[in-house]
Amino acid sequence: MFQEILIASLGLLAIPKNVGIDIENAYGKEKLLSESNTRALEENRETKEKLNNISETISEMAKSFGEAAVTEVTEDEIKKQEEKNKKVFIEELKNNLEGLEQNILFDDLYNDEKIQDEIYSSLQENEIMTQRELINVLEKNNRYILGFSANAKNDSIDLDIRKVIKAINSSYRVSNLNFIWKKKIDENKKNVSKQLEGVSQAISELANDITKKEEQFVEEKEKIKVLLEQKEVSVKDLQISKEKTGRYKVKIYTSICENEDGLQCGMKKINQCLSKVLNCDMVLQKQECGLRQEKDICMFTFISKDKFRLQVGVSKTTQKGSPVSGDTSTQTKLEDGKILLAISDGMGSGPEARKSSKIAIKMLERLLTSGFEKENSIKLINSTISANTEEDMYATLDVEIFDLYAGNVEFIKNGACPTYIKRDDQVQILKSQSLPAGILSDIDLETYDKDLQNGDILVICSDGVIDSNKEYLNKELWIKYLLEDIKTDDVQKIADIIIKEAIDNDYGQDDATADNQVKQHPVFLCLVIQFKTVYLIYGTQ
Repeated sequence: MFQEILIASLGLLAIPKNVGIDIENAYGKEKLLSESNTRALEENRETKEKLNNISETISEMAKSFGEAAVTEVTEDEIKKQEEKNKKVFIEELKNNLEGLEQNILFDDLYNDEKIQDEIYSSLQENEIMTQRELINVLEKNNRYILGFSANAKNDSIDLDIRKVIKAINSSYRVSNLNFIWKKKIDENKKNVSKQLEGVSQAISELANDITKKEEQFVEEKEKIKVLLEQKEVSVKDLQISKEKTGRYKVKIYTSICENEDGLQCGMKKINQCLSKVLNCDMVLQKQECGLRQEKDICMFTFISKDKFRLQVGVSKTTQKGSPVSGDTSTQTKLEDGKILLAISDGMGSGPEARKSSKIAIKMLERLLTSGFEKENSIKLINSTISANTEEDMYATLDVEIFDLYAGNVEFIKNGACPTYIKRDDQVQILKSQSLPAGILSDIDLETYDKDLQNGDILVICSDGVIDSNKEYLNKELWIKYLLEDIKTDDVQKIADIIIKEAIDNDYGQDDATADNQVKQHPVFLCLVIQFKTVYLIYGTQ
């Protein structure tokens, strides 16, 4: 239920950031093709207002869930609940004792209210009834079991006592169900409140983005339109934005090609004009062909060319005897041109571990591509996993977001293993002390922001790799020392070397036991990423 609420809310985020132009179904083709800046601004403002209203509504929903979860319980209400639980316990106990009329303890437990009260009090204190505690309760009430001795075994009497204890403990669990479920519901309400508040914030940020830069780059727009008109490219609309890092993003809408085969597509001409006016290399990020989609316009999205590129090497093993791995990873390009790389390790083993890590990765992809802020995304993932009805379901998250234009990477760690950054012969370790997603309702994320240089190498490993070496008290050091000794910059070779070393560490030197050990050996996963400079023609502003 709670995940469904989140998913439904995420549907609101399917609206693209440049709403004034992109939502054709909402405004119609006539408005979409409008060349009036005044009209476009007005449409953007109306859309912004609608999104802000939605954001406020969801925020109010979040407050309602939060308030419902923190409702204070009075002492009188607590007392009433305890009396109710006690009544349920006695009723269940009598039901469970039916059929045990010949039991030596039947009459005492079924008919004596004082003994029932003391048994319940003992359970409240100890959570479970034991033979020793039951004997103590009976002796306090001058009830003694004929033939029972703590030092002498009597199978018949022991069996009677065990049956009664089983009935007592079973009855107590039932009496506590209402209380347990109420606690679970309160926890889920808190989680839903956090989820909805994150959705509200994301929509609010989306609304602000609509008009934030709508009146900028007037001169550049005019130059681009003039140049394209000279090249016989009819521009219907044009949007330019610029990030803090200096990266440009341009959306341009043109008339469709006159030829049905699309040979006169103006994509190359547009690219040339943009690069010339903005004085930087521009590359096509997205294209929507009007001819292929049976529309009256074509849409092109260009962004500044990355200054860096990634080389990625991956090496992994699978656990023998278990076809399902608890590790899930992703490499995704985000709307702003950044690269998301993430690994999630589901705690435990088998399908359940895989399920928790898959939930974490899929939600991360959807939230970030929908406009959610990074830290809020991970907090939403945490609350979703912790709200899951299954016990002990949690997952680590190791998130790297590469800005290949600015030349930096943001690390967000949630219970994840250390990341290693090698520059020349020096190796830096980025550690995490936070707990995995799903363990606690509130989490403190650890984030790092690092500028990278040409040739820098990053190493990300699963916990199986880190834990494989038993020689070091500080387990992550062996990879640091290994990286310092490795001279190659071939990322695939580095990944293979680390995994081979981890396997050797885990299996040991005794080949005779290797086949047996491989069955228990954890999954090993290693990603090695190298930053490389890209040659730029125009340079940057």
